[in-house]
Amino acid sequence: MTEQVSNSGARRLGETSAALSASLNKWVEWLCAAILAVLVSVVGIGIFGRYVMQIFSVTWSEELARYLMIWVALLAVSSGVARREHVAVIVVLERIPHHPRKFIRAAIDALAFAFFAFLCYFGIDMTQQGATQYATIFEMTMWIPFAAVPVSSALVCVQLLLAGVRDFTLIENPVMIVGETK
Repeated sequence: MTEQVSNSGARRLGETSAALSASLNKWVEWLCAAILAVLVSVVGIGIFGRYVMQIFSVTWSEELARYLMIWVALLAVSSGVARREHVAVIVVLERIPHHPRKFIRAAIDALAFAFFAFLCYFGIDMTQQGATQYATIFEMTMWIPFAAVPVSSALVCVQLLLAGVRDFTLIENPVMIVGETK
């Protein structure tokens, strides 16, 4: 009886973790889509200004596109972690039986968490230092572009925790994202 209670408690925890992960991932994906739309527009303006209007160059478009690309690329990492679609070599891991595999994945997640927590911690310092540096064209401080590192690293840490709990507690489909129906 206690095994059923703990099993249902673990299942509820896994489902809650999956729901939180999916919800956070949905917001990040929408933000990435919006940033990408702005990025495409800015690059289009730069191309239009340079080649159609024969203006020497729309100088701000290159710099803004660079900062937007950094933000969208780093934010998208958390989405890959949530869906377990990040780059990994799983050929050996798939040959291991299911039970030990859960612990190996947990160890890999712990290492990844340590790495991204490290990036977040030192990224905060980098962002604070960027407040005294200025962008070449915009005359804005660099804390906005630099903030992509700690923000995205923190999101990855949250998604690693949620995905780890989800994958460790849900037995039948450990890489399930809530919102997807069976």
